[in-house]
Amino acid sequence: MPSFDVAIIGLGVMGSAALAALARRGRRVVGIERNAAGHDRGSSHGATRIIRLGYFEHPSYVPLLRAAYPLWRALEARSGRSLLAVTGIVEIGLPSSELVAGTLRSSRLHGLPHEVLDTPSLMKRFPAFRVPSDFIGVFQPDGGFVQAEPTVEVLQALARDAGAELRDEVRVLAVEPHREGVRVKTAQGDVLAGRAIVAAGPWLKSLLPELPVPIRVTRQVLGWFEPVEAAALFAAERFPVFLLQNPDGVFYGFPADASGVKVARHIHEQHHPAEAVDPDRHDRTVSAADEAAIRRVLAAHLPAANGRLATATTCLYTMAPDGDFILDRLPECPAIIVASPCSGHGFKFAPVIGEILADLAVTGATGHDISRFALARFS
Repeated sequence: MPSFDVAIIGLGVMGSAALAALARRGRRVVGIERNAAGHDRGSSHGATRIIRLGYFEHPSYVPLLRAAYPLWRALEARSGRSLLAVTGIVEIGLPSSELVAGTLRSSRLHGLPHEVLDTPSLMKRFPAFRVPSDFIGVFQPDGGFVQAEPTVEVLQALARDAGAELRDEVRVLAVEPHREGVRVKTAQGDVLAGRAIVAAGPWLKSLLPELPVPIRVTRQVLGWFEPVEAAALFAAERFPVFLLQNPDGVFYGFPADASGVKVARHIHEQHHPAEAVDPDRHDRTVSAADEAAIRRVLAAHLPAANGRLATATTCLYTMAPDGDFILDRLPECPAIIVASPCSGHGFKFAPVIGEILADLAVTGATGHDISRFALARFS
């Protein structure tokens, strides 16, 4: 008989969310992580992640986001920790840009609260911005950010309290079908489980080489900059979370915190495909060229934030070819569930993805519409 009902490989935010959901349902579950707890080698660190309802990527994400918001609040209630801050979000660019047009499409289709701001109105309300006269802003009051590392900590603590077993710094070598479910081969021995959820982020393809998807892992840089003018310009009430698209790509940022104003470029495949990297061997130092790429958007649109680089870090995107998630069971082995709800925009969905993965592991199906994320689309 298998030792566990479910084994989860990878304890970033998605694996940790699934671990907590399954443990809360009373399942025998083990989570296996190749790195130390709270590591910064993958995609679940960097202090903050944006959350937003009017999803420019595709309107089909909005129902999942509507389900995620109350689950974030439930996590806060169970843990006694603050994880979600609603600041509003402003999304800026040409009316025809993918960012602005997509946000408006999702907002209008789903009846989401939003305002369209012309350039003078945008800069009057949010005076740190400098934008061309032909840009507009779409302001959504429900946008904001979630805390990255604290969320992973909370999910793992809740899972452990509910009886889950967590194994850190254990390298998984293979995930294979077994007569009673799945065998997870590790450097410290085999684990047998009825089901396995592979949520290994940038290491997904190395664990499931038969996966019929050309996953790409790309390196991203996050920077925190000291304001050169009054810090009050970047307080949340005057400077919400933002996304901005210009000819250099899509950028994003956050109100100032103790480290400064966080700004980064969101590499989007259609515009700025990044070089693929090896997750075990990529350069984690931040170069002058990395800094310069972010400073271009500061100089053009946020000059008051274009001060000293206070700190910076790298993270990894695990990119499907179409930029959408992968949430499905392997056709040749339905006991193995592939969880790659990433492509650089997944963190905000973590609580609802955890429930979906728990559904798939327990019953093989979920009430949430995840048809967009099926492996069959790559056939």
